[in-house]
Amino acid sequence: MRGMESPRGNLPEYTVSELSQAVKRTVEDAFEIVRVRGEISGFKRHSSGHLYFALKDADSAIDGVCWRGSAGKLTIKPEDGMEVIAVGRLTTYPGRSKYQIVVERMELAGQGALLKLIEDRKKRLAAEGLFNAERKRPLPYLPSVIGVITSPTGAVIRDILHRLSDRFPRHVLVWPVAVQGDGAAEQVATAIKGFNALEPGGKIPRPDVLIVARGGGSIEDLMAFNEEIVVRAAAESDIPLVSAVGHETDTTLIDFASDRRAPTPTAAAEMVVPVRQELIARLARNAASLEAGLERMFDDRRQRLSAASLGDPMRLVEDRAQRLDERAERLKLAGTALIDKRKRTVIELGARLPDPKTQLERAKGALARAGAALSANTAATKANLARETKHVADLLARAKGAALRGIDTRIASLGRAGDLLESYSYRKTLARGFALVTDAQGQLVTQAADARKAGDVTLRFADGDVGAQVEGAAPRKTPAPKPAAPGKQGSLL
Repeated sequence: MRGMESPRGNLPEYTVSELSQAVKRTVEDAFEIVRVRGEISGFKRHSSGHLYFALKDADSAIDGVCWRGSAGKLTIKPEDGMEVIAVGRLTTYPGRSKYQIVVERMELAGQGALLKLIEDRKKRLAAEGLFNAERKRPLPYLPSVIGVITSPTGAVIRDILHRLSDRFPRHVLVWPVAVQGDGAAEQVATAIKGFNALEPGGKIPRPDVLIVARGGGSIEDLMAFNEEIVVRAAAESDIPLVSAVGHETDTTLIDFASDRRAPTPTAAAEMVVPVRQELIARLARNAASLEAGLERMFDDRRQRLSAASLGDPMRLVEDRAQRLDERAERLKLAGTALIDKRKRTVIELGARLPDPKTQLERAKGALARAGAALSANTAATKANLARETKHVADLLARAKGAALRGIDTRIASLGRAGDLLESYSYRKTLARGFALVTDAQGQLVTQAADARKAGDVTLRFADGDVGAQVEGAAPRKTPAPKPAAPGKQGSLL
């Protein structure tokens, strides 16, 4: 009815922001702290350090966020496909009218999921060749400096130092790290790289071998040594590395990337150094063996010297001096005799040589005879050259005449062939009374049926063309006049 208004009733009126805030308070009060199990999907680490992802199961999904302060304290590194249990509080994001879980803690959903994560990571790193046997290097027999990467307050470092002191005291450098919990993997990787970065001969000595050690614990406690950053640092280490993480039954991924794996930290200390007392005993045995060998060698040399019976050394010198005098005298006499012999040889050779004047006269005579022979040969050569020149001229004349005769023969033959070809020409045929029949397109007509189909034909005779109409041909259709081009006046005919 006119004038009536719709009643508002008793419903309160909200702005959008007021309603969003009311919903936010309701959700946060009802779900102040929750544990949610699901698979991580769409994981993203923002440049601000915040983590964004979704938790999903077979039917539903919920958005999640982990602020930077909480992200740094997580004991695991979230990845897509990882099944986790997230602990946090529910809230809403008014800007998009969505609800989400703000995660404060996160853990893997059961040991099976953790083992699957480790196995998948192991297969991926093995495919890259990080665990190949050819990458592994031998440990030094007696290192001067040993680098130990472990917790500085646990029993592990005390066991290692005690075992090294018992076996063979060495200079030990300890790089203290956290061996579990937040940031442990990064600290271990940094320690491995830090030891490798030391310069040989520097202020801080560079270790000859490294030990990465930790005591036993659950699979979650040892997770830092399964992290990819630690495995890659161990595989890239230039210093031989021994992994000693956990007890004998514990296996972590660093064991596969290290050069040697020790079942316990104490066993690692036994691996890197020999037993000092055993080494001293071995040296003593080697020294005794060497001394006995030298004694036997000296005895053998003494026996050989005695068997030689050299006698008094002065007598040997006197004998050698007398022999030297005899050789010197013989050398002196031999020199004089040699000179006399050479003189006699020169005199004999001089007597055999002819007189130089006689040799000169002989040479002049031979030269004169050679000149006369050369002159005679020159005259004969000129005569031969004249005869050959005349012969060549005759050959050229004969060749020219033969070539001209051949050309005349070819011209005559070509004329006869041309006449024969002309006699076979169709024009000669037309001159004998025949005619060529062509249609309006100039195509040759050879059949009567084709002539009747063409209607108008042209008869070509020897002296010209004549048009003709074939009897019985189909009436020829007069083509319709072509329309005039636009802008031009057509023909009236």
